[in-house]
Amino acid sequence: MSNLRLLVVAADPLARAGLATLLSDQAGVQIIGQVDDGQTLPAEIDVFQPELIVWDLGWDPADSLALLEEVAGEQESGEAPVLVLIYDEEAAGLAWSAGARGLLFRDVTAHRLLAAIQALSQGLAVIEPTLMAGLGTSASFEEPAPEEDLTPRELEVLQLLAEGLANRAIGQQLAISEHTVKFHVNAIMGKLGAQSRTAAVVRATRLGLILL
Repeated sequence: MSNLRLLVVAADPLARAGLATLLSDQAGVQIIGQVDDGQTLPAEIDVFQPELIVWDLGWDPADSLALLEEVAGEQESGEAPVLVLIYDEEAAGLAWSAGARGLLFRDVTAHRLLAAIQALSQGLAVIEPTLMAGLGTSASFEEPAPEEDLTPRELEVLQLLAEGLANRAIGQQLAISEHTVKFHVNAIMGKLGAQSRTAAVVRATRLGLILL
């Protein structure tokens, strides 16, 4: 499997270099470029053709939000989702409304950042849990709610599915049998109208039922 092609974007050259260094040591990803978030960014994205964009909005994101909206709008088909790193909660709602598909704090660890990148590459959305309250209705994914609510146990199973665990491992985590896990997975897929485990996780994330 080829490495995921990442473009690092930040106004601060030190932030760009730091992000590139942090990610260059991680398996499964390839840094194909480091660019400023200036007006030439859309053209540079066309040149680099990244599969995902990691964008550090810096300490004062106001000037970058309009450009983020332009870039994210051009990525509507999802070929290069934008993962945004922010300083505080105030920018979260604005960045989300501008089209970011991932929101994390700037001090995120390498492990969490890589997990978020992998999730976005699979069509999921990633939001730092503490930022959810500040998003309000802007976190809507225009997904119809399931006709029947998931039970607390089903939500536990769903969260572990999102983490990539197999039925046996989920059973061990929750101290239930593999057969019971399979029963819960089938119920989850039925309630979410999903044809696969992956589709169930994607829809649940869009509905805000689970966080990555």
